[in-house]
Amino acid sequence: MPRLGRWTPWRVLALVVVVGLSLAILAIPQGQIQALQALGYPGIFLLSLAANATIILPAPAILIVFTMGAHLSPLWLGLAAGSGAALGELSGYLAGYGGQAIVEENATYQRLAAWVQRHGSLAIFGLALVPNPFFDLGGIAAGVLRMPVWKFLVSCWAGKVLRMMAVAAAGAGLFGELIG
Repeated sequence: MPRLGRWTPWRVLALVVVVGLSLAILAIPQGQIQALQALGYPGIFLLSLAANATIILPAPAILIVFTMGAHLSPLWLGLAAGSGAALGELSGYLAGYGGQAIVEENATYQRLAAWVQRHGSLAIFGLALVPNPFFDLGGIAAGVLRMPVWKFLVSCWAGKVLRMMAVAAAGAGLFGELIG
């Protein structure tokens, strides 16, 4: 059974906010997502922020960035989507900071936590750069390990921006060929 540790009001509040935000994001109607896309870079930023604020549950922002690569500059699209994604990932960090008992017993989490503890910002950068389903666990580990939030954000931002630029450029190349 996981150890609950010391549950301060701030930890409980952080966990409640993260779970509530994840559920609210999954309930966004498809029409509102299309409206955000129509807003261009600010819309992509907000959509990416919302999609990455979910914990463990998938949201399709990367597919939208890929598709929008044919319509917007991959550089600016990558910056907008990557910046939103990095800020959205704070939810995982806060979940770790506030509710470490949720995943302590998970073997995958244990391996990622050891990697984050050993490599710090470089581990977060690598997890953010490569598309994978484990980033949320890495963010949770960073929160549990009390990595300074600025280090987490800078590492996450760099990895997410580079990944989103690559995804947008791939979309621009594929759709540019199909459209042109």
